[in-house]
Amino acid sequence: MDLFNVMAKEGHEQLIVSTDSESGLNAIISIHSTLLGPALGGCRFWSYKTFEEAATDALRLSKAMTYKAAISGLNLGGGKAVICAGPQDKTPALLRAFGRSVDSLAGLYVTAQDVGMTLSDLETIREVTRYAAGIPEEKGGSGDPSSMTARGVVHGMRCCLKESFGSDSFRDRTVAVQGLGKVGRQLVGLLHREGARLIVSDLDASRVKAVVAEVKAETLPPTRIHTAACDIFAPCAMGGILNSATISKLRCRIVAGAANNPLANWADANLLQRRRILYAPDYVINAGGLINIACETEGYQKEKAEERVAGIADNLSRVFARAKEEKITPLEAANRLAEERLAKARAGRSGG
Repeated sequence: MDLFNVMAKEGHEQLIVSTDSESGLNAIISIHSTLLGPALGGCRFWSYKTFEEAATDALRLSKAMTYKAAISGLNLGGGKAVICAGPQDKTPALLRAFGRSVDSLAGLYVTAQDVGMTLSDLETIREVTRYAAGIPEEKGGSGDPSSMTARGVVHGMRCCLKESFGSDSFRDRTVAVQGLGKVGRQLVGLLHREGARLIVSDLDASRVKAVVAEVKAETLPPTRIHTAACDIFAPCAMGGILNSATISKLRCRIVAGAANNPLANWADANLLQRRRILYAPDYVINAGGLINIACETEGYQKEKAEERVAGIADNLSRVFARAKEEKITPLEAANRLAEERLAKARAGRSGG
C-alpha cells in the first residue's frame, strides 16, 4: 500500500499511527480535512487482519466524514480513528493511551463513538482528553448518537419513498434491514411503529432472536439478506456490502441505510443507477449521529438536535433534484454539493 499516493489522491491531510507497549494499543487516526473545522469522527474498535486493512478503513471513513459534515452544513472537518484489537483486549489503560494520542493533536481531531465502542469507553477516554464528544446527557453531552442516526435514516427513507412511489408512507412497504447493532435495532423499532413490514438479519443470532421477540419480522441469513424482495434494502452493518456481485442480486427499489461506505467502490453507484435502484448516499442519510454530536458543541438541546436531524430529508431532496437536473447518480450529486462547499472554504482560506 503506497500511503503517500493514496492520501494525495484522496486529499487526506494526516495519518497518525499510535502504539503503546504497556497497554497494547495499536491505533490509527486519519484526518481527511480540517477546511471547515476540527476533524470529528468516531473511533472504531475492530479486529483488523492487517495494517493495510485498518488504514484503508480509516482513510475511507474519514473522507466520508468530511463529505458528511460538508453537505450537512456543519462547521466540522472529517476524521476517523480505528483501534486494532479484539473485544477481549479492551482495557481502561488501552483506552486512556488512545485518549492521550487524541489529546496530543490539540483539538485537530475530536473522537466519538463508533462500532465496538460505548459511552462508558468515551468516559474513560475523557479522563485524559477533552477532545471526545458524545458523552452522556447527564454529564452535559449529547449521549449515544445511535438513536439520532436511526431517526435520520427514517427521515431519509421517507424522502426516498416519496421520490420512488409518490408517497412517503411506510404502510404496505417492506424494509430489509441488514445488521441489528445499536442503530439497526433502533431503526427496526422505528420502522415497526411506522407500519412497515420487516425482514431482518445479523451475524449474531441472539440479536435476531431478540428483535423477532419484540416486533413482527421475517428473517434471512446474513448471506442472503441483500436478495430479499423488498421496497427498501437498509444496510446497517459494516461497509462494502454492495458490489457488482451483490448489486446484481438486489430485489429492491431503494437502498437506504445507516452503514458507512456500503458501496465497495463509489463507482458501484452507477450499477445501482443502471438497475433503476434509488440510492440514498450513505453520508447524507446517516448524518443524524454527527449532527447530534455537533449540537453538543453549542450547548446540547435535544429538540434543536431533532429538528436538525429531520433536515436530512431536505438534504436528500436537494441531492435527488441535482442528480436529475445533471443526469448523474445521487452519489455524484452529493459529492458535488459537498465539494462545492469545501471549495468555497478553500478559496476563503487562500484569499482567492
